[in-house]
Amino acid sequence: MEKSGKGAKVAKAIPDGTETCGIVMPISAIDGCDASHWVNVLEILADAARSADYEPQLVSTGADIGVIQNRIVQNLYDNPIVVCDVSGKNPNVMFELGMRLAFDKPVIIVKDDATSYSFDTSPIEHLEYRRDLRYQNIIEFQKQLAQKIRATVEKSRSDEHYSPFLKNFGKFTVAKLDTQEVSSNEFLAKRMDDLQREISTLSSMLRAQAPQSSFDRIIAERLAAETNAVTAEHIAKFYDPVEMENRARKLIESEFGRLSNEELQQEDNLNRRIAKLKPRIGLLGVSSTRLQDLISEYLRLRAT
Repeated sequence: MEKSGKGAKVAKAIPDGTETCGIVMPISAIDGCDASHWVNVLEILADAARSADYEPQLVSTGADIGVIQNRIVQNLYDNPIVVCDVSGKNPNVMFELGMRLAFDKPVIIVKDDATSYSFDTSPIEHLEYRRDLRYQNIIEFQKQLAQKIRATVEKSRSDEHYSPFLKNFGKFTVAKLDTQEVSSNEFLAKRMDDLQREISTLSSMLRAQAPQSSFDRIIAERLAAETNAVTAEHIAKFYDPVEMENRARKLIESEFGRLSNEELQQEDNLNRRIAKLKPRIGLLGVSSTRLQDLISEYLRLRAT
């Protein structure tokens, strides 16, 4: 499954009664596009979903603690609409698109103009945007995507024979996910097993990437989060946190690196820059408090 970044708006818990637009897309560097490019694309897709009155959320995000692959499959099955960006033909993205198509549920495929069509999915309409993210083209693309989201969901609900993909090839039995009822004790036991596996994975990954003190802090916070009605925002913090914070540092450096020392001393100017950064950093699952820490860290390093 893809390693996905998180958004302050994309990753937080979905309000009751709000329908979700699942998003599947690359997040790491691929096909000549770095991670910051995909952060921008995520913002574009998320804004289009909100324009259609849906709450955008990466399918890897959820309000529960558990194995991320389980969460991805469940969201691919449950979300009323999924937008899948196949730009760069990321293998994980293509796999998740295949799962959504196997469920025969509403999906909208988008791609940039530098990515060719794939043979298997070419019968499905693709919405296209410019890879250079030119403003006027993106504004038009967002309008088309918002309209497509509304129309696709409406069609799926009004037409009992609706089928986005399988209808092109014959009659099939659509894959379904079984629902199991378990006692609260069984549920908690399973969640603890899932948590133990995640901690084991984090342990091997973070010991290689983070100093011991940083590793201990992350694990301690991770365990503390499990005991407190964890939100999706908390989960985002622990999803590959080292990589997410490194990306946040690059965005901070990009935003402040062009400013002179005099400009950095101007509080109003600094606050404007921080306000501009917040939604982009939020898409990486980095909290506002942590953003302030990272900015302070950058300013200290720059002053030395």
